Amino acid sequence: MVHQPAPSVVALVGNPRPGSRTLAAAQHVAGRLGEDVTSIDLATIGHQLFTDDRSLLDPALGTVAQARLLVVATPVYKASYTGLLKSFLDLYGPDGLAGAVAVPLVISGNPAHALVGEVHLRPLLVELGATVPTRSLTVTEADLLDLDPAVDRWLAKASAPLQRALTPELEAAAR
Repeated sequence: MVHQPAPSVVALVGNPRPGSRTLAAAQHVAGRLGEDVTSIDLATIGHQLFTDDRSLLDPALGTVAQARLLVVATPVYKASYTGLLKSFLDLYGPDGLAGAVAVPLVISGNPAHALVGEVHLRPLLVELGATVPTRSLTVTEADLLDLDPAVDRWLAKASAPLQRALTPELEAAAR
């Protein structure tokens, strides 16, 4: 049997604060899902979204588009994802994320916002061509103190659909 490398995992973080708790949570979840994790913290490159200088932005767009497994993380802002994340994702065409398996990760201060990932973020990712085989992972700020129990509960239901979504490419690569 040929050993296949783990699919590349990209953590895309839409929190406007550099080095945020959302970034730490995204990196943690991405690390639980695979190896070779790359992080894109939009807070550090967002200033290029509306300028002619795209020296940091274009490589980030390429990295996200080439991800096999994409963790898209956002805090809840005004009962939705951040404008920073939306502005970045708006730079892709209709199938700009085709081939990526996406996991929406939502950090919420209030459990009442538990459906933000399902109602707002999932449709955006699907519109861009990503496959979203699981429910969004929503954690509260209290969960951030010890993220593993929340991730374990989510993985109990999400691991099989994620594996099925990732398997076709792995099988084709083995041929």
